[in-house]
Amino acid sequence: MKLKETLNLGQTAFPMRAGLPNKEPEWQKAWDEAELYKKRQELNAGKPGFHLHDGPPYANGNIHVGHALNKISKDIIVRSKSMMGYQAPFVPGWDTHGLPIEQVLAKQGVKRKEIDLATYLEMCRDYALSQVDKQRDDFKRLGVSADWENPYITLTPDFEAAQIRVFGAMADKGFIYRGAKPVYWSWSSESALAEAEIEYHDIDSTSLYYANKVKDGKGVLDTDTYIVVWTTTPFTITASRGLTVGPDVPYVVVKPSGSDRKYLIAEALVDSLAAKFGWETFELVATYKGSELEYIVTEHPWDEAVDELVILGEHVTTDSGTGVIHTAPSFGEDDYNVGMKYDLEVYVTVNERGLMNELAGPDFEGQFYDKVLPTVTEKLGDLLLASEVINHSYPFDWRTKKPIIWRAVPQWFASVSKFRQEILDEIEATNFYPTWGKTRLYNMIRDRGDWVISRQRAWGVPLPIFYAEDGTAIMTKEVTDHVAALFEEHGSIIWWKSEAKDLLPAGFTHPGSPNGLFEKETDIMDVWFDSGSSWNGVMNAREGLSYPADLYLEGSDQYRGWFNSSLITSVAVNGHAPYKSVLSQGFVLDGKGEKMSKSKGNIISPNDVAKQYGAEILRLWVASVDTDNDVRVSMDILGQVSETYRKIRNTMRFLIANTSDFAPSDAVAFEDLRPVDKYMTLKFNQLVAQITDAYEKYDFMAIYKSVVNFITIDLSAFYLDFAKDVVYIEAAESPVRRQMQTVFYEILVKLTKLLTPILPHTAEEIWSYLEHETEEFVQLSEMPEVVDYASYDTILTDWENFMTFRTQAQKALEEARNAKVIGKSLEAHLTVYAPEPVRVMLATLGSDIAQLLIVSQLTISEETAPSDAVVVDEIAFTVERATGEVCERCRRIDETVAERPYHATICDHCAQIVETAFPEAVAEGFEVKA
Repeated sequence: MKLKETLNLGQTAFPMRAGLPNKEPEWQKAWDEAELYKKRQELNAGKPGFHLHDGPPYANGNIHVGHALNKISKDIIVRSKSMMGYQAPFVPGWDTHGLPIEQVLAKQGVKRKEIDLATYLEMCRDYALSQVDKQRDDFKRLGVSADWENPYITLTPDFEAAQIRVFGAMADKGFIYRGAKPVYWSWSSESALAEAEIEYHDIDSTSLYYANKVKDGKGVLDTDTYIVVWTTTPFTITASRGLTVGPDVPYVVVKPSGSDRKYLIAEALVDSLAAKFGWETFELVATYKGSELEYIVTEHPWDEAVDELVILGEHVTTDSGTGVIHTAPSFGEDDYNVGMKYDLEVYVTVNERGLMNELAGPDFEGQFYDKVLPTVTEKLGDLLLASEVINHSYPFDWRTKKPIIWRAVPQWFASVSKFRQEILDEIEATNFYPTWGKTRLYNMIRDRGDWVISRQRAWGVPLPIFYAEDGTAIMTKEVTDHVAALFEEHGSIIWWKSEAKDLLPAGFTHPGSPNGLFEKETDIMDVWFDSGSSWNGVMNAREGLSYPADLYLEGSDQYRGWFNSSLITSVAVNGHAPYKSVLSQGFVLDGKGEKMSKSKGNIISPNDVAKQYGAEILRLWVASVDTDNDVRVSMDILGQVSETYRKIRNTMRFLIANTSDFAPSDAVAFEDLRPVDKYMTLKFNQLVAQITDAYEKYDFMAIYKSVVNFITIDLSAFYLDFAKDVVYIEAAESPVRRQMQTVFYEILVKLTKLLTPILPHTAEEIWSYLEHETEEFVQLSEMPEVVDYASYDTILTDWENFMTFRTQAQKALEEARNAKVIGKSLEAHLTVYAPEPVRVMLATLGSDIAQLLIVSQLTISEETAPSDAVVVDEIAFTVERATGEVCERCRRIDETVAERPYHATICDHCAQIVETAFPEAVAEGFEVKA
């Protein structure tokens, strides 16, 4: 027998190399075969509920790293809640209607207007479902646990029916109406857009300064006066029907030298405009307040049949322009709102494709709206005073990346103004993580207009509206309930396959249709109405779920998207928010902090990460970042995370290896542990409390930092560092070794459970080596509870003082190493010259301080320190080489080391262990090294 074999060197088959890319799919297969999600739900049946509602990603293409951040975050929350004693089912969902799928089919050569509509919609449906399957596989590869076989999908008949019922309830309360006010119009999509479908980019535009001649000055202005107007959208002059001035803005009439015209402009802008127009000298003729100019009539610059009325608007400023804004009610929200007060004509001169129509006049008809500048300039003639190029922020269609226009077309709207205060009150009653989310959503609702819910597309849920012969819109509760029932049985495809009369209730009549003839609406609903109805189609509909949900979690862009639309529909129908809490996360950027895009080549695919590193690394990355803000990710960053993962794994491996001969029945009661073991138990209990609290607050980064800090500082750099001198050296069943193993095992089991929501694959692998734990899978276990150790608080204080002393001693040992006095710390004889409080503290610890400092010999001296001592924070240290020889077994330098008759040069302590535990080897003698 070799002397080395008398050591209790930890043994385990738990591999140092994780092999995650290959092992994770095997674990996931085992979870599926064991129906682990179902078992967890059955285990928690009857417990308090926690219901996170999954915001549906759009079913188009493989998932990206933003999807991964979102779903992994939800998985961590749901897993932790399940293990903390909550019934926490997770129903995943998909958003499946809308323009992107139509665009995909168009790129595949499908011509929507050349095939039967029902056939086209079936093609859209098939494509959407294929993408659901693709993304479902992607999410499952990340280890996300969910009811994958029963997701909610916005194209299914049951969901469409629930959506119709939400619409019907809002219509019944008078919240749905038809209007022709301007909306975001995407000529590239040929459809109206909601605010959530808009993004902004900086563009260059040509702005024009031109003059309208006064036709009727109402006794205020002469007819040789011209009101100077400014516009950044020249095409809208074709629909201009008024000039808006600020009621409290001072205006002046000026007469440039040598001109037979007088011009009215804002007083504050006289000097800058004079320079712009080349007026070297001019005469101030008169001054007026804006309110004095109301109802003055001017001539349209080129259309003699059109008068433009001077009106008042609070939105006029003198920050730029002329202080006068031409007003085209068909092409702007402010223009429309102020124009309606003065009964101005809503005159639409641009068609759905962005081309000027016949109403714009023969000189413009057929031109693209953004290309009419030369024609406008020509038509203005000498009324054009100046032009300049400006750079400004402009709205774009977020899908086509093309600019949009404000355009008035008949649309269906959901009122927000009628119950805005109720919505705001519900926001106040909702919890937000981070807290600034409340202000953000509140301000959005406070400032938003009514919601345009109609879309001029094909792939979506039809608006369940009928029209009588006299044009009256019909959307009574009887009708919408009937349509909902039809959709629930047949799906919304029946709307397109059937005539209006066949979609109405049997025997339906209406005074507006004396001949019994009806028409149906051909517009579809905004997709945000689809997902915004999910509280009804999922949380309010499925057994085992609750409404309102406990939590909605999405990216910060959803304040104007899903958070917003869900809130409006829920408050409209039921008077309360669909959620109790809202958690938002920042965007995922590349390693340089730039937005990811295919053109930049900086996209990171979760599938690629899983193949290279394993999904666990992506999951650990999610826990490591501050999602309150935008987060960065790159393969280099993930490589750094994998190093942290390796540290966690190797630490757990050490604990497994050194408890392989330990059973819970061997555990020592807390009261009987050594002081240092009690200290580590208390420190770990603090970690349990920190992690439990962080899970409750959805603060993953706090969990990550706490775990890494505990493993790195408390375990690796301290407890496990000197532990080898106990668990390797002492007799296998010695009390001191069993005491330390008790702590090891508690940390191993509890930390595995605590890490399970974040690292489920690794946790299950660890669990498979814990043969004494009864649960088949760690995911079926419960989170560890925080133990009440309040009566032991002084232990923590004493040992925190020791840890400060230990750091001071390590500095002295480091200087001795640098001076070549010693090599490793076990070669040292450390003498401490400390003040009495420190000596008392060390004495009261009741521990082998030399062992804790990993030195062979230690002296605590009351004498005055020699002049060459190293002083660290008022404590002096001297370091010299320990006296004696190196023990072949424990590697300490000890004066009792001697050549034993059984061929072992060891210290007395090791000799006692060997002679007691290995009598046969002692009798035969140990093998002598060659």
